[in-house]
Amino acid sequence: MPVLNDEVPDEGDFDAGRRRGEFDDITPEDFIRGSAGGNPPGWLDSARVGQVRRQVPMVYVEVVPVHTDEFGRIAEIGTLLRVSDDGSVDRTLVAGRVLYHESLREAIARNVAKDLGPLALPALPPNLQPFTVAEFFPTPGLSEFYDARQHAVALCYVVPIAGDCQPQDEALDVEWVDVNGPRLATMLDQMAGGHGRIVQRALAWAE
Repeated sequence: MPVLNDEVPDEGDFDAGRRRGEFDDITPEDFIRGSAGGNPPGWLDSARVGQVRRQVPMVYVEVVPVHTDEFGRIAEIGTLLRVSDDGSVDRTLVAGRVLYHESLREAIARNVAKDLGPLALPALPPNLQPFTVAEFFPTPGLSEFYDARQHAVALCYVVPIAGDCQPQDEALDVEWVDVNGPRLATMLDQMAGGHGRIVQRALAWAE
């Protein structure tokens, strides 16, 4: 029985042994870390990513890390302290691009590990419906969300964290704030680019 070019064949298919395309020797891990022979097909180096950012909207996941109480209610919100390109210290959320050939669930897990460490133990959402979508523009005033680097569409998720968090990558510190405490308003004011509004939407969504 003939099969389509990219169909996964059964053992009995007459052409099950033939090569099917440029991804035959690529594993999912290659799309995240790169391969020994260079970047996988379709992968962009940093210069090309910069060029694409100036021309094409980028897809992001934005994660609001939370600690929950014994009833599953949000008790604390986690934020990151980072040094921005101009040398100032910003407070932000876990966020990152969805990489080529990467699922949303994989993107959430990878970015949590990238920012909070491998022992963060995130509880990935069973439903991939985001609680909100934030559209960041590089031009101030077009949206309540601003990113000087790019036009980005961010799918936003609340992710409970059960493990030990250690700042990774470009993060200086991970700070947790009681959602019912007096420091919450100060934390929201310190979050630039509209990230504080994402936290507010997360809290409203979880009520």
